[in-house]
Amino acid sequence: MEFLGSFLPIVIYILLIMLIIVGIVLGIKIIITIDKVEKAVDVVNDKINKVSPVFDTLGTISHKMSDIISVVINSIENLMMRLFMKNKDREMESEEDE
Repeated sequence: MEFLGSFLPIVIYILLIMLIIVGIVLGIKIIITIDKVEKAVDVVNDKINKVSPVFDTLGTISHKMSDIISVVINSIENLMMRLFMKNKDREMESEEDE
């Protein structure tokens, strides 16, 4: 029993030292990995910032084209309504005359 009382603390200390060393190594590897990921994110952000004006321009063009198309469609609709309303008005006048 005396042997276990002196041997077990030594084993526990050795295991704790190994656990601390493994923790330090993992911490260093995690820091290196986070730095690599941060650099990759910076590169992606730079590329996105370079392409962003193109998409902004396309969005602006799209909005202007939709505005132009809606104006054209509204004018065609108004023209059609006028033509059909004139025909209906003429039909109503001819019915009233009879």
